[in-house]
Amino acid sequence: MELRHLRCFIAVAEELHFARAAEKLHIEQSPLSRAIKELEQHLAVQLFERTTRRTSLTWAGKVFLDEALRIFACIDQAKASVKTAATGYHGRLRIAVSDGIAQPHISALLAQCRMEEPEVEIRLSEVPLSQQIKGLNSDFFDAGFAQSNEVGEGITAEPVWSDALVVAVPARHPLLAHRRIPLREVLRYPLVLCHPDSCEGFWKQLKQVLRTVDAELIVADRVPSLDLMMTLVAAGYGLGFATAAHIAGARNPDVIARPLAGRSPMLTTYLLRPDSEPSEQLSRFIDRVIPLDDPATSSIIQREVMP
Repeated sequence: MELRHLRCFIAVAEELHFARAAEKLHIEQSPLSRAIKELEQHLAVQLFERTTRRTSLTWAGKVFLDEALRIFACIDQAKASVKTAATGYHGRLRIAVSDGIAQPHISALLAQCRMEEPEVEIRLSEVPLSQQIKGLNSDFFDAGFAQSNEVGEGITAEPVWSDALVVAVPARHPLLAHRRIPLREVLRYPLVLCHPDSCEGFWKQLKQVLRTVDAELIVADRVPSLDLMMTLVAAGYGLGFATAAHIAGARNPDVIARPLAGRSPMLTTYLLRPDSEPSEQLSRFIDRVIPLDDPATSSIIQREVMP
């Protein structure tokens, strides 16, 4: 089995169409079909169900796709490690970020790391929570940040930041008459919500807040990121929800943040890492994260976006 076999398999698995996969790989369809046949013979399993109308992955094919993608991810990591060493770095931390974690927190953390330990490269990857958990379990990531502590066995989730949940309102919207908006009033209007698959932790915490009001949601759109949510809110598609820190980092003049009436709900960000003894580099990174959970910092961020 060679890497070309894996590349051919991934292309067909993603396209589920041999002609399109061949076009994607810039090869003829016959060598592509031959490569898939050789791979299936080598593995002694059938990877695809093929009919005159459609091509689909077998269960074995679905399992093998995950493994093939992981192999290429490891190759990419190996290339990155070599480049890291060649450019003078003497260490590397692989940090995953999920749920659109607020920019001010991450920026402050990275700045502190560069100042105190510039010889260690920090590589960020923005991935859904499910991929982050899988990466932490398979030693693809050293640590990560997400807004969920439902991470299963083998991973430690430690709360590090708390940010106020606010309503993202388009400029000149009638709800801006409220300095603090009742949640029931918010739910009378269309909403632009982050999709649960891409912002799983954020959605779980937001859902707990929305359940406090007995009202059916009017969903204008579900988007893959909080940044796209802000774009659609600015365009007037609907109202959105975000943390005060996220809106402070976005600084979109066409989106106004308003706190909810009553006690402001707080969303928690967790530091995720494998439940094992961390390396010295990771330990120092963790030590820098914890002090950032400072009430004074949170209040400064909130003052930037709240009237």
